[in-house]
Amino acid sequence: MDKVLIRALRIDTVIGVYDWEKTITQSLFLDLDMAWDNRAAAASDDYRHALCYETVSNRLTALITEKPIELIETVAEMAANCVMQEFGVSAVKVRVMKPGAVKTAEAVGVEIERSAKSASGV
Repeated sequence: MDKVLIRALRIDTVIGVYDWEKTITQSLFLDLDMAWDNRAAAASDDYRHALCYETVSNRLTALITEKPIELIETVAEMAANCVMQEFGVSAVKVRVMKPGAVKTAEAVGVEIERSAKSASGV
């Protein structure tokens, strides 16, 4: 399966479980691997057949900055659900990295993989 990739999408938002985190904006970095059949877009050279990474990026930024979130696990699920439901992506891998969350680590994160097949229980 073809993929459309987004790497290190920076989203500045209110994220965290500690009281002090709920008063500041922190950066998250998202990587997405989205299953998408690129053949129609490539054959026609027509944007209407492509998965627009800018539109996806803008939508995820709006979604994740809409309200404070405590867990990066929640961010990952929100991102996966959004691209599958709103953009028709059949499978997605989402990695969410939170730099500076642990003093001795550059970043911490989670990675999930979701597909329409697994969501339907098949």
